[in-house]
Amino acid sequence: MKEDLRHLTGNIDIYLFDQLLKGTYVDCKAILDAGCGQGRNIEYFLKNGYTIYGIDASADHISKVKQMALPFSGTSPQENFRAALVEDLPFADGKFDLVISSAVLHFASSVQHFEQMLHSMWRVISEGGFLFCRLASAIGIETLVKPVGDGRYMLPDGSERFLVDQEMLLNLTAQLKGTLHEPLKTTNVQNMRAMTTWCLRK
Repeated sequence: MKEDLRHLTGNIDIYLFDQLLKGTYVDCKAILDAGCGQGRNIEYFLKNGYTIYGIDASADHISKVKQMALPFSGTSPQENFRAALVEDLPFADGKFDLVISSAVLHFASSVQHFEQMLHSMWRVISEGGFLFCRLASAIGIETLVKPVGDGRYMLPDGSERFLVDQEMLLNLTAQLKGTLHEPLKTTNVQNMRAMTTWCLRK
């Protein structure tokens, strides 16, 4: 049973899969995984006939994604996968119905870098399209994180991340003129770190 599920879903982010189960992205035709790594979230979309694109700063990661995508060249050809930076996406405005940002934005080096990545992704989303973000936050662990400067914090688990909070995410939603199609949801991992799911519609 476990292997059957793994074959169907791959290693997809469970919170992204939740949106798929709810039918949120049923009409999304062109999808970008911005910061796709080795294709954790891409596998599901390939197997289910979506047109999926992926970018990552690592050329090695993109090479592995291209290998994964080879059997699906009819819907997602090799040129859909490129080594590129999230803050400088090599795509036209409004190209995608859905942009996925899973565990990427918390690697921002500064407030400016975070905003550059966010606005770059927002630019390539079509009107009525979606942005799925899952990122580290201070929500629920505010007194346990230590600021190190320019939006970055030391977490109780020993890692250093760029962190957001509820007020920041709500303000950014308003600035982008987007709407939350679901309330913010945060998972607290035993007070060592917290991850927030931020689901926007343009």
